[in-house]
Amino acid sequence: QVQLVESGGDLVQPGGSLRLSCAASGFTLDYYTIGWFRQAPGKEREGVSCISSSDVSTIYADSVKGRFTISRDNAKNTVYLQMKNLLPEDTAVYYCARVMGIRALCSGYGRHYDYWGQGTQVTVSS
Repeated sequence: QVQLVESGGDLVQPGGSLRLSCAASGFTLDYYTIGWFRQAPGKEREGVSCISSSDVSTIYADSVKGRFTISRDNAKNTVYLQMKNLLPEDTAVYYCARVMGIRALCSGYGRHYDYWGQGTQVTVSS
């Protein structure tokens, strides 16, 4: 069955870095666009970044541009989110998700995704 498993979340000081991983199984990762979302306590879920199946298209939320980098290693069935210069407002549970349909375009809307991971907690605090 399709599974997405996030890892790499941790407690980090402001200005620090983390790399999140999203391990995919049960489908051919090469064919699918993958997105990262986050949800902070009391806030709506927001799209953070997305990478297309062909690896030629990426999108970022304005709040993370220049600080976060999304990448994928299809041979390892894994998508990464490198996060630098972390801010307290980056504190949230981070989820990866698969866009519906083969070779679909990137999307910042959760309704365009069909499978989600369980999430990994990122806490930025001194």
